[in-house]
Amino acid sequence: MPTVSDTYIENRQRVQPTHTNNYGSAHGGNVVKWMDEIGAMSAMRHAGESCVTARIEGLDFERPIPGGDTCVIESYAYAAGRTSVRVRLRAFREAPRTGEREQTTDSYFVFVAVDESGSPTEVPELRAETDRCRRLRNEALEKESDEE
Repeated sequence: MPTVSDTYIENRQRVQPTHTNNYGSAHGGNVVKWMDEIGAMSAMRHAGESCVTARIEGLDFERPIPGGDTCVIESYAYAAGRTSVRVRLRAFREAPRTGEREQTTDSYFVFVAVDESGSPTEVPELRAETDRCRRLRNEALEKESDEE
């Protein structure tokens, strides 16, 4: 059975001029797209199946990501239902020359595992056996309950 740490993915996307809005920062739609793609990968690592986006909860854009900076997406599964996988996603702006980083976006996505015919299929239990796994899961659950 997979663990929370098994689903942890961090990915980077350089914010190019074609990714920006008329204010010179990453267009929110691009950030959501990048989050959705990486979140699905975390869900698939847990499920061992293809996963589709079912819901986006509490998407908060806290600050912009300037063009030329790097958008870092952090993603991991923190809970699973019968066919669903809940994934914590955060985006950060990172200065490419210094690595200076600050959080810009926070969200929770729910993905559903699907079989080859596109029907929902069961997912395994998600384990949190190490201190890191428990810390990541607890951070997500605490932040999720703060949003309610």
